[in-house]
Order: sequence, then structure tokens, then C-alpha cells
Amino acid sequence: MKKIQIFEVTEQFNHAGTKATADVAAIAEKMGYEKIPIRMTTSEKGKIAKVKRQIGYLSDYKRAYNRIPEGSTILLQHPFHYPQLTRESFLTKLKEKKHVKFISLVHDVEELRAFRYNEYYKQEFETMLKIADAIIVHNEVMKKFFEDRGVQESKLVDLKIFDYLQDVKNVEEPKFEKSITIAGNLDTEKCGYIGQLGNLEGVQVQLYGPNFDERMKSFDHIHYHGSFPVDEIPSKLNAGFGLVWDGESLDGCQGLSGQYLRFNNPHKLSLYLSSGLPVVIWNGAAEAEFVRKQDVGICVDSILELPDALLKYDEERYRALACNVKNIRRDLIDGKYILTALEKAQESIGGK
Repeated sequence: MKKIQIFEVTEQFNHAGTKATADVAAIAEKMGYEKIPIRMTTSEKGKIAKVKRQIGYLSDYKRAYNRIPEGSTILLQHPFHYPQLTRESFLTKLKEKKHVKFISLVHDVEELRAFRYNEYYKQEFETMLKIADAIIVHNEVMKKFFEDRGVQESKLVDLKIFDYLQDVKNVEEPKFEKSITIAGNLDTEKCGYIGQLGNLEGVQVQLYGPNFDERMKSFDHIHYHGSFPVDEIPSKLNAGFGLVWDGESLDGCQGLSGQYLRFNNPHKLSLYLSSGLPVVIWNGAAEAEFVRKQDVGICVDSILELPDALLKYDEERYRALACNVKNIRRDLIDGKYILTALEKAQESIGGK
């Protein structure tokens, strides 16, 4: 059985937006999945650029069809974020004519994320449900969503947490301090809670990432350290707790992006744990159960609870958390969770 992975190739940026897809591709390649990229030939705007992109996609899909043998297993990463007019017909033709089997690994469900949901993502999602023989979902909560949409439980595989590949095998034990770290997009319009961190007392705040609001420098407890590529940022995170939060408020993860945490595996959780940091996560998040079970952090309903919550922690208790994180970290940086999920998906469709 030939194993193939088809994936989009786009630009790279200094945030984790493409880190997860790149890591999945790298892990799958080690498992024998041959890469077939579908390339964006230009990111320019305008009618001519759109035509060039579609011609490029058509050429790549034709080339891919000719390369893929009968009965192959094909890994897809969803959602495909860019309209490709020939994609659905190409995937359907592969299934009908070459009798391939598809494993779909879900990065986001735009219907659940809501603020980006539109007709394009609705159609992309429906196509995935139609062609997929196995679907790797984030966690048990997301799995229940797919079951409610009519997907058989036997088709679904629980990932548990995204991996975060790193070359650095050993890191120093993080330093205990009453601080939280936020690494990622710091745009206070997109992440309203970040703009409210000036109201947090008794906790130091360490910020890393693009779109920092210079007005936040007026707060003595808020410290901005710059923006770094995804392969460099883990080495910068070496003290306190990584914050897994989103939305409009410190008091619960309010708003569409905040409520999405009820279903998804945030890549920030993987970043912090793979860096060696214990975490603080919203109690309502799907991954709060993972944090509690593995004993790798603190679950709270509101960031405003943190000053009191941290009173229960001393250096010894923090060291115990960090030790548990260290055990998880080994698996994350080696790609164990994705590897295990892909193996289960292969077994479910009768592959090896």
C-alpha cells in the first residue's frame, strides 16, 4: 500500500499558524507518506493573480493524479484554506477511479470557530465528511461534535494534543515565579483579553509576539520581549506558567474565539509544554481535562483568580508540575501523539 500526503504550500510567518501543519507533514513523512504539494504560485491580489493560482493548482492536481497508484492511502490536512476549483473533483475522482482511502486530520472546524465560517468552509467541511475513511479530531469533545453530525465513531480518532517538534532534546528546568507568559499574536483587537492585562494585580506578564500595543508598556508588571520565529520561541520560555486563553475578557473566555476553546486543541498549549512550562488554562476549555489528568498546570475560570490560585504554589509544588511537563515534552517534541493517531487511523481503514 502506497502512502501519500497532499498538502498546501504557502508562505511562512512568525506565528504558529503553519507550525502545526508542517509538523504533521514531517511526522507523516517519517512514517512513509510521500509528499505531494499543492502550491500557491502567487499571493498577489487581482483577477490575473487568481487565474494564475487556479492554473497552478490545476497543474499540480493533474500531476498528483498521475503519481498516485491504485489503492493508496492519502493523508489530507483540513481545512484547505484557499479556494482550489479542481480540488473536490480531483479527490472524488481518486476515490472513485483509483479506490484510494483518505485519512483526514482536522486542524480547525470553522463552523465551531464561527467568526471565519462561510460557504467556502461549509463546502470544504462537507467534502471532507463525504470522502474521509478516517478522521483524526482534536479531543473527545470535538469527537462528540462529529458524531452528532452523523460520522460513525469507528471512523474517528482522538489526537489528544498536537505535537510541537523541536531539535533541542533537553531544556533547563523552568524557574518558579508568579508570572504568566503569552506567546503569539498580541493584537488587542483580535485578543481583547490581552488589552485588559493591566487590570491583573500580583502577577507578572511576559509577552512574546507580533502586534504588541505600545500603550501596555505603561504597566510595570507587563514586559514585552519581542517577536521570534516558531523554532526559536521555545528557548525563550523558561519561567512561570504559559497562559492558554483567548477571547474578549480576563473573566472567562468570552466571544467567538474564546468559546472555540471548548472544542479545539490550542497550539499554544503544545508550545508551552514542549518548552517545559506548566500552564494556566481556562476551566471551560476542552484541553483542561488533559491538563488536570497529566497534572501539568492550573485550571481557572478567570485570569483574575490567578493571584489567589498562585498562593497555593511554592517552588516544590511548581517543580512537581515541571517534572510532569518534562515527561509530556518528550512525546511532543518527538511527534508521538500524531504518530499514534495516524497508526490508529491506518488500522481503522485496514492499512499498515
